[in-house]
Amino acid sequence: MNKQKSFKDFAVSDEIVEALTDLRYFHPTTVQEEVIPVALKNEDIIVEAQTGSGKTVSYGVPLVEKVEWAENKPQALVLTPTRELAMQVKEDLTNIGRFKRVKAAAIFGKASFKKQQLELKQKNHIVVGTPGRLLDHLQKGTINVDKVRYLVLDEADEMLNMGFIEQVEAIIEYIPKDRQTLLFSATMPKEVARLAAFYMKEETTSIKIEASEINKSTIHQSFVKVQEEDKERQLLNLLTVENPDNCMIFCNTQAAVNEVYAYLNKAGLPIDKLHGGMYQDDRFEVMKEFKEGRFRYLVATDVAARGIDVDNVTHVINYDVPVEKESFIHRTGRTGRAGKAGLALTMVTPKEMSWWREIREYAQQDFEEVPLPNARLVQRHQNAFDEKIAKRPPLKRPREKDLNKNITKVYFNGGKKKKLRAVDFVGTIAKIPGINAEDIGIITIQESSTYVEILNGKGQYVIDAMKDRTIKGKQLKVYKAKK
Repeated sequence: MNKQKSFKDFAVSDEIVEALTDLRYFHPTTVQEEVIPVALKNEDIIVEAQTGSGKTVSYGVPLVEKVEWAENKPQALVLTPTRELAMQVKEDLTNIGRFKRVKAAAIFGKASFKKQQLELKQKNHIVVGTPGRLLDHLQKGTINVDKVRYLVLDEADEMLNMGFIEQVEAIIEYIPKDRQTLLFSATMPKEVARLAAFYMKEETTSIKIEASEINKSTIHQSFVKVQEEDKERQLLNLLTVENPDNCMIFCNTQAAVNEVYAYLNKAGLPIDKLHGGMYQDDRFEVMKEFKEGRFRYLVATDVAARGIDVDNVTHVINYDVPVEKESFIHRTGRTGRAGKAGLALTMVTPKEMSWWREIREYAQQDFEEVPLPNARLVQRHQNAFDEKIAKRPPLKRPREKDLNKNITKVYFNGGKKKKLRAVDFVGTIAKIPGINAEDIGIITIQESSTYVEILNGKGQYVIDAMKDRTIKGKQLKVYKAKK
């Protein structure tokens, strides 16, 4: 990667570069360098790149650059396999487009259809969603895709694994044929290639980013032979000796996650769990707290293996050898991100040995076999382990902290019922002396209320000025939003 390259070298707006800088994205990754210029030219692209390579920014920047603010209907659709990834992509796109007032919505199952329907009635430039729920909205006519000019299939191989292929194809049938399609996949199974050939332009650009030697060498791959009946205790011994700062432990089933969580929680570890059987709000809360560094250990199923970006995960432990070979790459890719070193350790029982050999062959990496720690070694590390567990981990600085520092969310008690539109708010606020359109961020208009983000530290000034002004002849209550 050319270290000197910067996002300013791409033909994108200053507002996007400013947002990326605030988000601490200073130099484009290899995938961003290759994808952004081609995507800006409206070409269809198939990208084969491993997890952790910076794919969201590589399609997020062109989408945010190209959507037109004045258009009320969605112009871009992003399909993702999991709810967590849909939510994360929505947040990433909102952050990249913060200063261009780009609004994104996330649509996924196990959440209120009615609430989503209301959100989809608002101005949304980009809609991110899981295939099942998105198709549901299309079939019920609660989303209008007439103006969609950009389609992104993120983690296409995983969508096929999860049996979404028919839904994905049904969704594509609803979208205008005159569009740009970007397909991202960590692996390129036959079905992905078929999907691409069938639904993308003939002159499609293919970009393959090899799992670079830099990336490979940042993850130290190891495995340890264990006995099924003593696995939990052996896991605790391994953790005691390794003493990770931040660790993700992957299991194949929800039942295994619950058991490992109960065992380690009882042992006093600062731990939480994540699996598909939990309520969606609880899943989001756990993920948010782990990203913030509020606990050191997360035990999870593969729901957390895909696309979830957590800074500084020092260790990934496969408590079970994954059922799918691709899952191994995705799980271990949670560590060793952004050039930092990480350790991946897989626990292998005699029953899993032949499958483990196949995975090693598939991964084509060097694996070190480590011995199980004996009682004396565990004892020697016990004090340091107990000390770290007793100490609260330092909270991580979220990427968007700098981005949000000068932004105030302002509440107005008027919305759709009063026939108010985004342009009405922009027109009125921009007339305040010292305020222009660049100071106004994302506008969310609901039935009886509106939220306007005011940028550049001018929030309180706008609130004070708006107390004596009307919008479309209506005097509205105005104050700093509570959330």
